Amino acid sequence: MIFLSLDQINNLGVRMNLIKEVLKTKGISQTWLASQMNKSYNSINEYARNKRQPSLEDLYQIAEILKISAKYLLIEKAKIIE
Repeated sequence: MIFLSLDQINNLGVRMNLIKEVLKTKGISQTWLASQMNKSYNSINEYARNKRQPSLEDLYQIAEILKISAKYLLIEKAKIIE
């Protein structure tokens, strides 16, 4: 089994979170979430596109704002099998 770094995973386009999908399902814009978190739109957009991952603190804040479990936002087993 090969374990990859976060940068390697992101470069392969492997998704690590479901922020974009949850926002879409709830009808919430990335702009609104950014304003609720006092973050830039670009930061939230990078999280939603899995170009960058939120810190644990930000992940829990997103979950609280969206009224869901932080665990629900994560995709299990971000690993590549040889």
